[in-house]
Amino acid sequence: MKRHLYMSTAIFAMLLMAAGCNLMEPDNNPVTYGESYIGYPLLSTDKACYQPGEAVQFSLTNYPACGVIRYQHMGHLVEEQPVTSAIWTWQPPTTDFQGYMAELHVNDQVVACVAIDVSSDPKRFPRNGFLSSYDRMSAQEINRVIGDLNRYHINYVQFQDWHWKHHHPLGGSSATPMNEWTDIISRNCYRATVQGYIDAAHNHGMSTLFYNLAYGALFDYKDDGVKDEWMIYRDNKHAEHDMHPLASPFKSSIFLTNTANSEWRDFLAQQNDEVYKVFSFDGWQIDQLGDREHQDGKTYTICDYAGNPVNLKETYGSFIQYMKSQHPTKRLVMNAVSQYGQQGQIASSPVDFCYTEVWGPADGYTYDAFRKIISDNNQWSAGKQTVLAAYLNYDKGNKRGYFNTPGIIMSTAVAMAWGGTILQLGEHMLCNEYFPRNNLSMTAELKRYMINYYDFTVAYENLLRPAITGGWYGVDITSNDGQCTFNQWEPQRGQVATVGRHVATGIDAVHLLSYRNATHLDWCDTKGDQGEPDLLSNLDISVPVTSQPTKVWMASPEYRGGAAVDLTFTYSAGNIRLTLPSLKYYSMLVIEY
Repeated sequence: MKRHLYMSTAIFAMLLMAAGCNLMEPDNNPVTYGESYIGYPLLSTDKACYQPGEAVQFSLTNYPACGVIRYQHMGHLVEEQPVTSAIWTWQPPTTDFQGYMAELHVNDQVVACVAIDVSSDPKRFPRNGFLSSYDRMSAQEINRVIGDLNRYHINYVQFQDWHWKHHHPLGGSSATPMNEWTDIISRNCYRATVQGYIDAAHNHGMSTLFYNLAYGALFDYKDDGVKDEWMIYRDNKHAEHDMHPLASPFKSSIFLTNTANSEWRDFLAQQNDEVYKVFSFDGWQIDQLGDREHQDGKTYTICDYAGNPVNLKETYGSFIQYMKSQHPTKRLVMNAVSQYGQQGQIASSPVDFCYTEVWGPADGYTYDAFRKIISDNNQWSAGKQTVLAAYLNYDKGNKRGYFNTPGIIMSTAVAMAWGGTILQLGEHMLCNEYFPRNNLSMTAELKRYMINYYDFTVAYENLLRPAITGGWYGVDITSNDGQCTFNQWEPQRGQVATVGRHVATGIDAVHLLSYRNATHLDWCDTKGDQGEPDLLSNLDISVPVTSQPTKVWMASPEYRGGAAVDLTFTYSAGNIRLTLPSLKYYSMLVIEY
């Protein structure tokens, strides 16, 4: 969160239906704008990720139990078995940190797919989701929300705006916790709902993180034992608090404390201890508000109570280290707003992964901003994964409507191709830094795309997010039939951008991202007017290679549900020539030597 914390006060209050067999590409079954149903056979698993040695339970809806299920790893068959029931189990190999694709084949056609992540620790391949409302809910309602997140393979759930006060997150005490309280904007929250969500997430193999600022206190902080001496100020005379002003219906503005102050650290660690005694959270999603020295076009010298200048970003590393020492078994993640404090502090601290809230113009407006952030985080953290908090269709979200599918998919594809993911899915899709805001809805078309994209990022996680952090190279692809023009990254409107990666010894992945018909190259697609690329079929292309390959295959979340497709090719003079079956937004070509 939140350089512009809580910009809106608006709070607004997956069904599955039967369909035919060969509907794995969204374009094959157009839906009416605003339709809420997902219209193709759906495979699901009982968990978002699995421990090595743990069995996977599958369920099939909207289709008769028949055909053959094939389990693939990186384009290679692992095992297959007949499908004779709508529910069955599979025992994956026990190798840790592996992604698989389960493909249901009927009459030589792929009719449904689902991915499987076998990982002992979710931080190896983090996929963040969120929750933002904790009013009175039934177990059925809770399980529906978490079930949706499970189908997207979300393995971290961030509990946004769940607490009573920033400086006193648990309502009451661990001995006598409140059953009901109000959050920062005076919404009702229920202890049973929060714990119900935690339990449901754990049942699906997800880790749960409670949200809170590293340095927030409400107006009554003195009543709860917080001292003026722990605060930070916009002058050296402690006359003006550094604060984030909030008007009604918010309960209070947020006054900022000093993350370098040892007494504040002790106090907050004790508050967290109270939280953990009541709620079985797995860890803490730490938030900040970005650069405090430059606000609203003004420059401030941020000082402690004694008048000494405070450079907040230089305190974050030791702050996180201390919090880890107080609860060593709990997970920590910290937001780097426009990368503030990431280098040399957050990225190298004991956080599970790098989390960056992306804003323009500081981070850049084009798709290349994602590439730069992910690459920087890899370097600064010695290879930790990246999750981007990037609020898509931002201005469009000021009014009710629907997300613009091309804008969402293009940004999702860029983050995925460069080895990251976007925080975007919760009870609704995210469009604003105030997480409860849900003006925009997903169409059925977009829901289908997102299921396929999250399947893809899990099934091919070993190619998309390998242990190595480098290995990128330029790829000059030639179109032999003139269907399109290719260019090396970064994107150009009207063309297809390419980027290659040496994934492992003898394996290269070439990513193809289409910007044909693009109206702009803005990752945010803030007004929701990004253009939709046309579907290209059977492209005759030549691709440079280092030697004669032994196997070439492709996969796309938009083609056959992400199932791998072996390709025939010819080799000559350092190039292979092949026919690429399909390219709309994104396809991946894998070359094995």
